[in-house]
Amino acid sequence: MELNQLLVVIDPTSNDLQPSLERAVWVAKHANSAIELLLCEYNSALDGGYFFDGPAQKKARESLIENRTKWLNALAQPLRDAGIKVTLEVRWGKPLHSMILQRIEELKPDLVLRDATTHNLLQRLFFNNTSWQLIRQCPVPLWLVREGEWKGERICAAVDPVHSSDTTAALDHLLVQSTAYLAKTLGMQADYMHSYAPLPRTMIFDSELVAAYDQYVERSAKQHRGAFETLLANYPVDKANQHLLEGFPEESIPEFVSERNIDLLVMGAISRSNLENALIGNTAERILEAVQTDLLVIKPARL
Repeated sequence: MELNQLLVVIDPTSNDLQPSLERAVWVAKHANSAIELLLCEYNSALDGGYFFDGPAQKKARESLIENRTKWLNALAQPLRDAGIKVTLEVRWGKPLHSMILQRIEELKPDLVLRDATTHNLLQRLFFNNTSWQLIRQCPVPLWLVREGEWKGERICAAVDPVHSSDTTAALDHLLVQSTAYLAKTLGMQADYMHSYAPLPRTMIFDSELVAAYDQYVERSAKQHRGAFETLLANYPVDKANQHLLEGFPEESIPEFVSERNIDLLVMGAISRSNLENALIGNTAERILEAVQTDLLVIKPARL
């Protein structure tokens, strides 16, 4: 992972708060990064000719884009004065996630930052929320930024070393390597966690299996502990910074993040298109709704 070029998605509806830009500036100062500010604008009143004729509509749209560019320049100037290289990109179109993905393909940034927004199930499923689409499709690391005080002290990677997929195994190593790099570059304390959930006793109805349930739980814990330790054995990680959690990840991880005052949670995501994923989202999506901290989503390298 590198931090040479950052792409920051600016929210045109917020004139004051731009948490993703604040975070990008913090990263740039530590890593000497360049920043591009991307603003995507669209208004149906200026697309379709309902209220304006063709030339007037085009002029109104160009005026809006010019106004947004001036506003971005005003945001960028203090950063340039501080020695940060800042470029601007203003675009017209929809949907927003497609516009962002298009610019990512052109610019090829090392990291994309966007303000995090949480939405309920129906909004995710039917309104095509940008955050969920980016989690699924963004080909580079995606930093979803929460509002609130930023300490920038602790970073934690959530890994899943018990699997049968080579893609997932490679992703675990990428998460550990990226977290170690970020901790060193940004001056943060790094922790590494793995959360697992044994099958609940209440879901076992066979009498023989009920009798052997305690042994099953013990074997499961041993399997996950062994896989977790094997993964981290390749890296200089102190035992004090290795955390094996028992419980459903969407419950145990947010609790751990809150108790340990984690500032940035690093997770992996593998895109799927089956119905279950469309309805409930993957683990990263469910955790995004539960944690009150920044979330960095990393995908496996594309072949």
